[in-house]
Amino acid sequence: MTAPEPGRSDPGTAPPDEGIARNTAFALFVQLTTAGFTAVLTLFLVRALGPAGYGLFALAVGIGALLTLPSDFGISPSAARFVAESREDPSTVAAVLAGALRLKVLIGLAVSGALLVAAPAVAAAYATPELTWPLRGVAIALLGQNMMFLFQGAFVALRRVSVNLRLVFSESAMETVTSVALVLLGGGASGAAFGRAAGYAFGGLIAIVLAARLLGRRAIDIRRTEPGHLRRIAGYAGALLVIDAAFTLFNEIDVLIIGALVGTAGVGLFQAPTRLVTFLHYPGYAVAAGVAPRLARSAGESPDAEAFSTALRYLIVLQSALAVGVLLWAEPIVDLLLGAQYAGSAEVLRALAPFVFLSGLAPLVSLSVNYLGEVRRRIPLALITLLINLVVDIVFVPRIGIVAGAIGTSAAYAVYVPGHFIICYRVLGFPLRPVLVTLGRSACAALALAVVLGAFGTSDLSAVDWVAGTALGGASFLLVLIVLGEITLHELRAASRAVINRMGRTRS
Repeated sequence: MTAPEPGRSDPGTAPPDEGIARNTAFALFVQLTTAGFTAVLTLFLVRALGPAGYGLFALAVGIGALLTLPSDFGISPSAARFVAESREDPSTVAAVLAGALRLKVLIGLAVSGALLVAAPAVAAAYATPELTWPLRGVAIALLGQNMMFLFQGAFVALRRVSVNLRLVFSESAMETVTSVALVLLGGGASGAAFGRAAGYAFGGLIAIVLAARLLGRRAIDIRRTEPGHLRRIAGYAGALLVIDAAFTLFNEIDVLIIGALVGTAGVGLFQAPTRLVTFLHYPGYAVAAGVAPRLARSAGESPDAEAFSTALRYLIVLQSALAVGVLLWAEPIVDLLLGAQYAGSAEVLRALAPFVFLSGLAPLVSLSVNYLGEVRRRIPLALITLLINLVVDIVFVPRIGIVAGAIGTSAAYAVYVPGHFIICYRVLGFPLRPVLVTLGRSACAALALAVVLGAFGTSDLSAVDWVAGTALGGASFLLVLIVLGEITLHELRAASRAVINRMGRTRS
């Protein structure tokens, strides 16, 4: 029998499991790749377009994000669950993906086409005619974006996260290069939107090619689909649709309300720091990609509760440090990364500190519930989370301005994350005490970090302050964790060796 080509699996056998550590490492590389390109592009756009122009672009992207809901229809996470449960049966996996792809193409074309046609009317509703072409660029991006979502979730469910690194790098590079070029040529917010469209269209094509190489052409053949798989996907997607609707609206409600009550400049001042903190929960997504699929109930494997508990404890430690950094150094971060014209964003960033902590835990607990098949228990939590954010925005944006959006987001997550944790705890039955102990020790370490960062100042920082404060603060944080027994020197050395070895293998 002929061996499969490099990077391609034999369609008759299940793709090999890359392991928790490798999948988590590659998921982190995926997030860092996204973070790197997004950081470059975001910093370029906020400065090249200014608050008003960037606000226009952000508003178009926010409206488009709302449409990812009907365009995805809960199909991507639903397909991922069934792929994870059937990963040892390649023919079933291929059939599930082909059915999901057919649904995605039909629904995606309808939604993207509707936005293309309705763009002038939406722009008129916001009394901003120049919003029309950014919306049309976002409409084109939607279709490719949803193709990427489907296959990215499938590769995670198959425990082959390394494939996503090639996919995300291709999309991010294309989007960044095209967006910068179009803006420099005078395209403004419309150029940024069509750069986004070019990136996601290219990413969608790459995703289809990679799926065919990994699973065979049957996985992308939308002409031959089995009604049984379509019903399973659609049935589980129904509950996910409600959750995605609430969560998508939750993510964009701040932008929409601020855009209506304050204007596009206010959207720019709010959205810029919000995009910055997005990078800080990438480790949570990486860990979730490595751990959550192992909670699926398959024939030969039971949910790995120990892996979930351990991963959650590590995330608590990491996010505690990140949240303190955002809280204490919000002004210097905004000044350094966004510039003086975004000075009004500092209070928004500071109010997002609780969200920074909780958002790092959110991917693990929410995706774990999905893979456990308990998605319907998420519905009340999603609706309550949306309601909290909505009420805070409506009541307080007219009174205290854009910072109310950040307060509402943090308050809502204070319900969302603990609620999902409780579901995981009840289903998996892991010991609760170690998690609570980690939480207490991390709080002590965070206090030590806050004292050190505060000693260097909370407004203007020199280059020496940045370097010395970060180094000494990080050392104090680790020292407290070691003294309290949360982390051992042996674990630190082992982690350092693992990172060095992984980086060496990646370069080779």
